[in-house]
Amino acid sequence: MNDTQQPQPAPRPTPNGRPFPPPRRGPDWMFGGVYGTVLASGLLAALDQKGGEYTPFYDASWVLVTAAAAALAHGYSHHMTSHQPGSAAYRWHVLARALWNEWPVIVATLPTVLLLVAAGIAGWDSYGVTAIGLGLNTALLFAWGSFVALRVGYRLGPSLLIGLADATIGLAIIVANAVLK
Repeated sequence: MNDTQQPQPAPRPTPNGRPFPPPRRGPDWMFGGVYGTVLASGLLAALDQKGGEYTPFYDASWVLVTAAAAALAHGYSHHMTSHQPGSAAYRWHVLARALWNEWPVIVATLPTVLLLVAAGIAGWDSYGVTAIGLGLNTALLFAWGSFVALRVGYRLGPSLLIGLADATIGLAIIVANAVLK
């Protein structure tokens, strides 16, 4: 362990003596927030088809379904890469916990989902909703990046630069949306 690494907490033993993996820490839910926001931006851009029928409720449901599928796949892959010996019940318990810990990916898509639902209720046009959604998600990426950097110990200036780097992902999606359409 060098000076920049933090000591890892010891696994807690279960009643049968097998250790549970250490609990997830803050950066994991922070990762989910950034990942979910990028996912929502990409889906929002892809689901809006110029000249096609605008279906905001359908689009909102697909954002949620895709976020849930991505979260499940991510949790399952974490489980498989950290496979531990034990009983089937123990492995199922660890799998369930790994899947449950992916909730931030789904929650991070909710601003986009709510915007699409509001657009469906209010009858807003697709161009405006897509532009507002991509702008909102870019601002959220800036906020997530800055917050995560502050949370893990960066000073304010570098944290804002990291937030700007995260926002650049949102800007890249906006540019790609403009170029592809």
